Amino acid sequence: MTQIHYIDSHTHLDFAEFDADRKQVIQRAKAAGIEKIVVSATVAKRWHFITQMVAENPMLVAAYGLHPMFIDEHEEQHLEQLGNLLAKPQIRQKTVAVGEIGLDYFIPNPDKEAQLRLFLQQLEIAAEYQLPVIIHARKSLDIVLRELRRFAGLKGSIHSFSGSEQQARQLIELGFYLGFGGPVTYTRATKLRKLLTELPLSSILLETDSPDQPDASHYAERNEPAYLPNIAKTIASLRGLTINEVAQQTLDNSKRLFGL
Repeated sequence: MTQIHYIDSHTHLDFAEFDADRKQVIQRAKAAGIEKIVVSATVAKRWHFITQMVAENPMLVAAYGLHPMFIDEHEEQHLEQLGNLLAKPQIRQKTVAVGEIGLDYFIPNPDKEAQLRLFLQQLEIAAEYQLPVIIHARKSLDIVLRELRRFAGLKGSIHSFSGSEQQARQLIELGFYLGFGGPVTYTRATKLRKLLTELPLSSILLETDSPDQPDASHYAERNEPAYLPNIAKTIASLRGLTINEVAQQTLDNSKRLFGL
């Protein structure tokens, strides 16, 4: 029987939660059919470690960016450093996106102006280097949509999408993909599960967001890429498709977006 293949379009395998067994985590992912794992950065001080990780393992590819939830850790010079990093040919070979970037207006007392400024500066960097973006958007999708319309031709994904069908279709129209992970496996996520039955499969990406957002069968545990097939299985069940159909289409979607 031919093994089904997947791409985990969003993880944080650089996080300390994986320091004790990162190699084993990657081995388990490979055994589960995961072909590629996108490691998305959050802060500048982790970029070097991500670069090392992806250089050492052919399964891993990188996205570099400054996450809105860590706004207090970001400095103006980090934007220049991001551009310098992406300008290096050896780095670009294993870089698939600028990310994780975006807007998080859900956190307590968000500095909306600083977040928006940082977001726009990183969209400009992505456009300059002709890279897609991986976007984090909580309580901010309408503003994200407004800003993306100013960057014609820019592509990317909205990680852990939780917006409305109208917002989803507007993003798809702009050429964006929508990432879905562990939350879709919970039966109480009725709105999200209904949305997944209505959107075109050609615009959906699978992700784990490891170590966060575990699926229902790993509730309260550390998440990891090997659990990605559980998300595909849920989507297949919701849509009345085979897991092979979901895996193949989402694999193709990730390859198309990230140039894999």
